[in-house]
Amino acid sequence: MNCIKTPTKGMNDYLPADMRLREYVLNLIKTTYAGYGFCQIETPCVEHIENLTSKQGGENEKLIFKILKRGEKLAEAHSPEEMCDSGLRYDLTLPLSRYYANNMASLPSPFKALQIGNVWRADRPQKGRFRQFTQCDIDILGDATNLAEIELINATTSVLCKLGFENFKVRVNDRRILKAMAAAAGFAEESYGEVFIILDKMDKIGLEGVEKELLESGYPQAAVEAYVAFFRKAGQGLGCAEFCGEALADTLEAGVVQNLDTILDCVRATAAGSFELVFDPTLVRGMGYYTGTIFEVELPEFGSSVAGGGRYDEMVGRFCGQKVPACGFSIGFERIITILKDRGFTPPQEGSRVAFLADKALSGQQLVELFRQAAELRAQGVQVMVTTRKKNAKNQKEVLKAEGYTDFREFFA
Repeated sequence: MNCIKTPTKGMNDYLPADMRLREYVLNLIKTTYAGYGFCQIETPCVEHIENLTSKQGGENEKLIFKILKRGEKLAEAHSPEEMCDSGLRYDLTLPLSRYYANNMASLPSPFKALQIGNVWRADRPQKGRFRQFTQCDIDILGDATNLAEIELINATTSVLCKLGFENFKVRVNDRRILKAMAAAAGFAEESYGEVFIILDKMDKIGLEGVEKELLESGYPQAAVEAYVAFFRKAGQGLGCAEFCGEALADTLEAGVVQNLDTILDCVRATAAGSFELVFDPTLVRGMGYYTGTIFEVELPEFGSSVAGGGRYDEMVGRFCGQKVPACGFSIGFERIITILKDRGFTPPQEGSRVAFLADKALSGQQLVELFRQAAELRAQGVQVMVTTRKKNAKNQKEVLKAEGYTDFREFFA
């Protein structure tokens, strides 16, 4: 049987030029986030299946790459559910929650975590969307104040600005406002999850499509009409206080509007007009674990969000039995890389690169001198490649130039 040379569908090989771009962006992310006090951690790529299917991952729980039990345990399984005991993580938030619950006695509070790693989803591959991809998350655990949201938004937008993105939009909302609107419209609390899933399709099917799908799902016409009326008002560009007004006075938790306005005011004060920050009551975020503030970043040249996150104050408690406030922001790393490649972005070269082109006929003593010179340059921090000089040296140099080499030293016998 012949081996297959192409990667599994939805996964990628990365050429050296790809890796230079990826490593440049990753290093910029790490150094920027370190400047905000975030500490890098790492969690396993494999998680317990009970954690992955705990009803906290929304639609992602349908996309798990499950791992079969091994040996006798697999042979003893009597149903598909019994055949798996673990799976590949579909995001970094759930593993972080388990990690924090397991290690909280050894960690500071609040804890500012930076986690970068691969995740896996059995999704339909398309441009900027893969089955294996890298996520870059920052999270603040143990801080119930809005300082967490402000720091997360400031740090994430700082990375995007350093990568040359401008005129992007940060949309902010609060899940408690979404719930208050649903309650005021007359929906039963147990239906909120499905209502929000339908609302989250608004950018694809429009407000009329949302209304139609809610009615087709069997919800009362009066509730649907009252709910849709809120979002007709949303298109008027109202601020949070104006939008919520008296209509949510009886259903919205006290302090939510003031909290959101403070976040918006503080971020705007540091943004200096480099991006747009807006209150958007139509923002949902698909993950079921969000409990408060939620946010997304949109780029005008990309059809969907390139970063997103929010507050998830109940997830860690499912692991440790006590309430731990938590908030996080994730950059869509693969989408950022796709956009930069489409722009023809080239990472700036760091340091000198010298190529030693050695004639095949060099004597032993000549090779000793060649490697002595190479060692001296490397000790000075210069990147040196030692390689055999080809017959077509002109073409060889052009290839090396594309890799960043600008100084060529030829050694002849």
